Amino acid sequence: MLAAFIKAAHPRLAASVTLTEITDQVRLRKKAGAELETAARTLVGKARGKARLKAGEFVGIAVHEDMDACPGPAYDTARKAVSAALSKATGTCSSAYALAAAESEAWLLLFPEAFTLYRPSWKIPAKWQGRDSGKLRNPKEDLEGLLVHPRFMERDGPEIVAKALGQGLLASPQGSNRSYEEFIADISDWTVSQPPKR
Repeated sequence: MLAAFIKAAHPRLAASVTLTEITDQVRLRKKAGAELETAARTLVGKARGKARLKAGEFVGIAVHEDMDACPGPAYDTARKAVSAALSKATGTCSSAYALAAAESEAWLLLFPEAFTLYRPSWKIPAKWQGRDSGKLRNPKEDLEGLLVHPRFMERDGPEIVAKALGQGLLASPQGSNRSYEEFIADISDWTVSQPPKR
């Protein structure tokens, strides 16, 4: 899912690198101090290893976690600490921390048309659109209760985002979400050192 957001926010970056997924369960936001620094170094080391396996150069890492809470002091503390640990671990390379508030499903709600593109029977009500989706405490449960034929499942998220990317919807979120906006700003700041590959 993160790859689609990167492709939409920074197409030149996406065209010039190979986006590789590390599927380890990441719980950086629950760590602090030396434990956080060690976990960040380990994760960046795995990303560097994947780059070597693909005979590529490591240029950066984007890490996604759900906050499981709305933005507030705990969000700010976690985002600042993890972003700093990732930046230290990557050295001169780039890093971005996608701490989705409250969950990545809140980011999906910024693109209501994508749900219907993915499943024609799914419609996001008007009262859910154009809002601050970061203030929803349980967006995944809300979607599971709303979208029942067939029932929405977490695994639908990447397909919904792929539909949004394919239709150019990711360029125009309908509503706001601070965590999404911060991630997009971070990714947009990444530099591209070589011309895009064709």
